[in-house]
Amino acid sequence: MPISALDQMLADVSRQVRDPRVLAAMRKVPRHRFVPIDQRPSAYEDHALPIGNDQTISQPTIVGLMTEAAHLTGEERVLEIGTGSGYQAAVLSHLAREVVTVELVDELRERAAALLTDLGYQNVTVLAADHDLGAPSLGPYDVILVTAAAPAIPPPLIEQLVIGGRIIIPVGTRWSQQLIVATRHAESIEEESLGGCRFVPLLGPHGFKD
Repeated sequence: MPISALDQMLADVSRQVRDPRVLAAMRKVPRHRFVPIDQRPSAYEDHALPIGNDQTISQPTIVGLMTEAAHLTGEERVLEIGTGSGYQAAVLSHLAREVVTVELVDELRERAAALLTDLGYQNVTVLAADHDLGAPSLGPYDVILVTAAAPAIPPPLIEQLVIGGRIIIPVGTRWSQQLIVATRHAESIEEESLGGCRFVPLLGPHGFKD
């Protein structure tokens, strides 16, 4: 029997992602629903795809790596910076108690919110990004995932983490980044790199100039 597109995607992801709970969560999310109709034949291939407004849905392996790095147990409150298609939030929702996700682009935010509601994700809150990076009024958070690249880890996001909390973020230039996992301690930040990556740029005071 030929392998399905979903099974092939998970086989590709499992080369780098070992946590069976992350793989199980990704199996539950219909990735093809989160991409434009003309991209659906490629929805389960292991690369990023355009979703409009100069944004992309991340490569499945990257989604898996970021989710695995969060070390979720089911009790966490997670903040996502950059809702995009809503796919990463959907995967996180199977592993966390609550997901808050913020998006700057109105069209993407409205589309993702409608789709997540249609698919029955009741523990995901989609918010408009405003002048405060993240969603400090709803914090603090156990984990923050940033799906856009920044020149450095934004201090306002560290402040929204609990002590012992983790932020997963691509850091570098517009064209080349390292996927960083940073853990907030009482008086320091511990950083680890998961390797090279390439994300669309974070815009605004703590991101890149337009």
